[in-house]
Amino acid sequence: MKTIVCIIFFFTSLVFAQKAPTQTTQSSATSGVIGGGLGMSWIKNDKGEMVPYYLINLNPEIAFMNFGVGLDLNLYVSSKDQSIRWQELQRGRFIRYVRYGNKGDDRYVRLGILDYARLGHGSIVYNYRNSPSVDNRRIGAELDLDFGKFGFESVYGDLTSSSVLGLRGYVRPLQFTKASSIPIISNIEVGATYASDLRSDASDTSVNVSSSSVTPPLFLSKQEQGALSIIGFDIGLPLLRMPMIDMTLYYDYAKIIDFGSGMSVGLETNFSGLGLVKVFTKFERRFAQTDKYVPAYFDAFYELERYTLQLDTANGLQNFSSKAQLLNRTKSPGPGYFGSLLIDILGTIQVNGSYQRLDLDPNSGILHLGTNTGEKIPLIHISAGYDKKYITSNKDIFTLDDRSLLYAEIGYKPYPFMIVSTLYTWTFAPEIDKDGNVQGYKPQKRITPKVSFVFPL
Repeated sequence: MKTIVCIIFFFTSLVFAQKAPTQTTQSSATSGVIGGGLGMSWIKNDKGEMVPYYLINLNPEIAFMNFGVGLDLNLYVSSKDQSIRWQELQRGRFIRYVRYGNKGDDRYVRLGILDYARLGHGSIVYNYRNSPSVDNRRIGAELDLDFGKFGFESVYGDLTSSSVLGLRGYVRPLQFTKASSIPIISNIEVGATYASDLRSDASDTSVNVSSSSVTPPLFLSKQEQGALSIIGFDIGLPLLRMPMIDMTLYYDYAKIIDFGSGMSVGLETNFSGLGLVKVFTKFERRFAQTDKYVPAYFDAFYELERYTLQLDTANGLQNFSSKAQLLNRTKSPGPGYFGSLLIDILGTIQVNGSYQRLDLDPNSGILHLGTNTGEKIPLIHISAGYDKKYITSNKDIFTLDDRSLLYAEIGYKPYPFMIVSTLYTWTFAPEIDKDGNVQGYKPQKRITPKVSFVFPL
């Protein structure tokens, strides 16, 4: 007899009346939210066996005035003996972060998991995430203070050990002169940044192995070349400072010590149309990028890419890779463009996107687009996204092939407290004829049903 197992996830959201400010550039004020759900997860035990667990999840984001606490409560119950996996609740792992204020405020403090940390215009530290996985959470910190005439931004990845440290100080020099009363221009900002991975293996581009002809080579030790540091200088000129629009022109220079350097000139624009539509854009020209230079070195994937070492049982080297190794092999890509976009409509629909393209590499185009209706549109819930890499031309941007990923969640609200939705994910595999020629691309679709509940308190 064939057994068909269907897993349906039920998610519950409890919406608090207290408004919780989010990142200044990301959205309008929103309510503190508790999200939760029931489901199943498969976790490898000490014997290497995959054990199914029932999952009970609560992930509240609670805010009061300028204070906020993010939680992530995962209770795993074994389907075999009903034992509880307490590791998920140990060492305060259910607390994601505690914060005061938001990025861009005069005073901003955050402790815990860092999701999108950045310094200045992002040429060195951009959307840095300090916790590479659920099972490897770290307690990081951000502290920003703006005193009007000067200020600083700071980030540290792991308060319990050596990690990524970033500091940016800035001054508004005209605020110290009689020109301080001049609109817009008096806010010109000059900044300097220092960022470093303080771990002893951060600069390692290889490992020490035995000189014998054994395959795989016998691992002896790490190189431990020391910290990898980056210094930077930036100037920001506010072109417009109005209630509905502000625009900043900036220049950034970054130098990776013992490696390469690069520059960028960009324009950041924030537009608010009577509270109905908000548009945030960033467009920059990257140039003078030498060999051994990567823009935004400390990015969202840094902790995943920084150091990988795999050995077999006989201490043979199976695999080694590091971000410094990648950096050391990087050749100057030449000048190029990078742009990002966020559109917020009525605080309900958000469309975000980014695009990168290099002048000298015809296959360098990378695109991301995404949108979400949120929870405010009656009867309808829609979210969708599109990613494409190795784009060669403008007409290639929306051609669906094995370089594309498309996803969408479409839902219907039969009652104000219920959302019935389906998540679709498409990837595309090449169809090859008997001669080995690609005849087209066949979509591969995965479907996940969901039933969600929303109860206002």
